[in-house]
Amino acid sequence: MTLFSQTSNSERTQLKRSVKQVQQDVLRMGTLVEQSFRLSHQCLFVRDIQAGENVIYLEKRIDRYYRQIELDCATLMTLQSPVAQDLRLLSALMQLVRDLERIGDYAQDITEMALKLVHYPPHSCMDRVEAMSEYAQLMLATSLVALADLDAKAGENIKKLDDTVDDAYEYLYDLLAHQRDVPGVVEPILLLGLIIRHLERMADHATNIGQRVSYIVTGRRK
Repeated sequence: MTLFSQTSNSERTQLKRSVKQVQQDVLRMGTLVEQSFRLSHQCLFVRDIQAGENVIYLEKRIDRYYRQIELDCATLMTLQSPVAQDLRLLSALMQLVRDLERIGDYAQDITEMALKLVHYPPHSCMDRVEAMSEYAQLMLATSLVALADLDAKAGENIKKLDDTVDDAYEYLYDLLAHQRDVPGVVEPILLLGLIIRHLERMADHATNIGQRVSYIVTGRRK
C-alpha cells in the first residue's frame, strides 16, 4: 500500500465520521423540534403558559443547530470532496434541516397565538383542531424515525398520511370562514384560521422530510 492510498483511506474514514456526526446532529435537532411542537400543542389545548415559555427557549437551540449543520454540510461538500453517495446525503440533509427549522418556527408562532387565545373561551371546533395537531405530530415523528433508520418506504408513506391533515384543514377552514353571528370580537376566528394553516404547513414539511429520506436511500426524487 502506497503512502497516497493510506492518506486517501484515512481521509475517507474521517469524512465518514464527519458525515455520521452531521446525521446525529440532525436527529438531535429533530428531537428538539418534536419537543417544541408538543409544547406548543400543550400551550394551545391545555392552556399551559409554562409550556409556551419553554418553546421560546427551544427555538434558540433549534436555530443554533440549524446554522451549525448548514455550515458543517457546506464545509464537508466544499473541502472534503465527498463521493456521490455522501454528496447526495449532505445535500439532502441541508434541505431537510430547513424543513425542521420551519416546523420549529411554526411551533413558536402557534405558541404566540395560543397565548392570545387564552383570553377567550375555547371555540367549538377545538377538538378537531387538536386532532389535526396530533396527526401532524405523528407525521413528524414518523419522518424522523424514517431518517434514523434510513427507511425509504416509510419516508414515501408519509405522503399518504398528509391527505388526512389536508382534509382536516379544508373542513376547518370552511367551518371558520362561513361561521355566522360571531359573538364578540373576531380575533379568535382569525387566530384559529392561522393556526390550522400553520399545522397544514408543518405536515407539508414533515412530508418533505420523508421524501428527502427516500431520496437519500434511492437517489430518486419524488
